[in-house]
Amino acid sequence: MFAIVENGSRQHRVTPGLTFAIDYMADSSPGDTVTFDRILLANGGGASKIGQPLLEGATVEAEVAHPLTKGPKLEVQKNRRRKNSRTHTGHRQKHTTVKVTAINVPGLEIVESAEPTPEESPAAATTEPVVETPIEEPTAEESGDATTDEN
Repeated sequence: MFAIVENGSRQHRVTPGLTFAIDYMADSSPGDTVTFDRILLANGGGASKIGQPLLEGATVEAEVAHPLTKGPKLEVQKNRRRKNSRTHTGHRQKHTTVKVTAINVPGLEIVESAEPTPEESPAAATTEPVVETPIEEPTAEESGDATTDEN
């Protein structure tokens, strides 16, 4: 089961248990619940439900894992030739990391797909277990390194 969620100006493909970064929320603390109501698409294993543009009544619930996560540092340098004019600026974007707890879509058909057992899976039938045998090193007599007096 997955859903496409719109947050800020970005879209995220989320599944239950997924941890992802969203725009910084200053008033959040670890354990807070965040609800996303802008769901564009949802799939429960069968047919997908596609919103036009949004799915009515659909929500994705997430829990704040880390309220403040910093992105990579960006450095910008500007030089104007022959003028000894230099500008150096830096930026580091702030994010909030959330973990998806539930996807609620009314009328979505959820198809439970059971994982195949090893007896049913075709790959398991063709694969034979690998048996490792210890490699015995040859003795001096077998390798021909022994010094002999055959003159």
